[in-house]
Amino acid sequence: MTTTSTDDLRLQKSLPDEVQRLAAEEGTTIDPFINVAVAEKAAAPRTAAYLKERAAHADLDAFDRILAKAGGEAPRVGDERVSDEH
Repeated sequence: MTTTSTDDLRLQKSLPDEVQRLAAEEGTTIDPFINVAVAEKAAAPRTAAYLKERAAHADLDAFDRILAKAGGEAPRVGDERVSDEH
């Protein structure tokens, strides 16, 4: 069972109207919209860490062999392999 809290949330003066508009565009109200936004923000660092850990185990030689079989077309702009320094 999910529990909820009734903590007060203070938003900058510029945010309530924008949050209301975005929530309405998504067909929801402010409370669920803010819950999802906070959950997404909380998940972002964990997702980045997970992807970084997975990338550390990548077999780039196998990746290059697979790409070599894919028709020989050069990567489109933005699809180039990022160097290991990034």
